[in-house]
Amino acid sequence: MLTTSASVRFTVWTNAMLTGACDPDTAAHKILGDDVGHHVAGLAGHPEPATLPVALNLLRAAGTTQAHLALPVPGDPIGLAGPPAFNEAALETGEAVVLTGPEIGLVPAYVGPAVQWAVLPAASPLPADFGEADRGLRMALIDAAESLAALEVAKWKPEVADALIDIRKIGRGSGDDLAPGYEPRAVKTAATARRCLAIADAALEDDGAAVTGAEADARRRALLELAAAARRALVAACAPPVHT
Repeated sequence: MLTTSASVRFTVWTNAMLTGACDPDTAAHKILGDDVGHHVAGLAGHPEPATLPVALNLLRAAGTTQAHLALPVPGDPIGLAGPPAFNEAALETGEAVVLTGPEIGLVPAYVGPAVQWAVLPAASPLPADFGEADRGLRMALIDAAESLAALEVAKWKPEVADALIDIRKIGRGSGDDLAPGYEPRAVKTAATARRCLAIADAALEDDGAAVTGAEADARRRALLELAAAARRALVAACAPPVHT
């Protein structure tokens, strides 16, 4: 589930390391999370798959200046700027990290409780508009809540209705914090986006007690629009922090 995806952790903790907010060992530990191991295969000058601490030091030495999150789905390649081979790999997985400087992308493959990262050439994306993405998520959340209420989601999936009501209570300490250097607004937006994605994932598992096919389609459309706004907001929130 994207709420705990390795690409989110890799992006924000690599940015923290690059800005001096933490050292490579700390970043590697945070990226690892509850996984048993991560290896990065395909780094220049390192023929064997590298452990996270080694990979992060190699990436910094290679001139990496920023890390960007990509959360693409078919029809909405958010965070991708090519080339086609990287886009295809990222779309298949649904997530990736793009590193400015060496212009490479990292695509994760989940193997049980471990992650294998593949390195491919990748172009850096244009900067995300955080303000626009944040507003878009808030509007999508309101629209989804209203649409699902009209479709009696409380009868269909009461846990979804409760989650939509509680979502604005998210804050620091929720387990959804980013890395040092990110502004509180970005942290809150990222947490809200993650929760929205979790809600959409859970609600899209089945059509519930939809009375008609049209009702099921309306529910699905509302949830997909919420998920799309959440992905855009999460990508924007995880963008490299701007230090003035």
